[in-house]
Amino acid sequence: MAGNKKDVYLQGTSAQTETVISSRFKIFTPIADVGKFAKLGVTSDFKITESKAVDPVRGLGYGDQIAELVPGVTQPTSLSITRTCLYLANLMQMLGYKAGVSGLVRSLKHHKWPFDIKTEIVFSELANEDPQVLTTPGGPTPADVAPEGGLNNYGNPGLYAIATVYEGCWMSNYDTGYMIDTAAITEDATVVVTDVFDCSGSVYGDFEDSGNNKGDATGRSLLYSL
Repeated sequence: MAGNKKDVYLQGTSAQTETVISSRFKIFTPIADVGKFAKLGVTSDFKITESKAVDPVRGLGYGDQIAELVPGVTQPTSLSITRTCLYLANLMQMLGYKAGVSGLVRSLKHHKWPFDIKTEIVFSELANEDPQVLTTPGGPTPADVAPEGGLNNYGNPGLYAIATVYEGCWMSNYDTGYMIDTAAITEDATVVVTDVFDCSGSVYGDFEDSGNNKGDATGRSLLYSL
């Protein structure tokens, strides 16, 4: 797969703001015949959707009053991707399948193995130097924070990012269309995810520090106050 032409994937500058902007959001996928976690590139839309049912608990004889809300199981995370199709790098190839010029895969029914996706929200220099970041447990120290560097927005040891891995992904929907009034062809896909976690080796379970507990500055909800 020879779709990594410099003119297509040329990288430019990015604004330094407190607000998260799309030009500092990076998507990495296991490109066919290239290797894991290379940039997805020419992606115009990437949506993350999660949902879970929350059931109310009530008691007979207590009137129209909710005693507690009980969360159910979380449905699989869904990712929606819209990407410009390249002759030498279509979306299936960018997700690791030997499609297009890389092989025989032409349909969802030809997919045999799942893939992983990694995303990064890369901090701007403003956010990177914020005291809140510097005092976060496990975060950088002031001596670690360096200016961003003039050639790119990625790879500088002093630049930090919120990284997320979407593990065990399958494409559940694929859509593309060819129209006479639109020159550039785009591909749309819905991806269903097995698991979601960070990149730092955190252990998830009952004893995970998820916030909103009695040991936090926020404390517990008034619902559980003693």
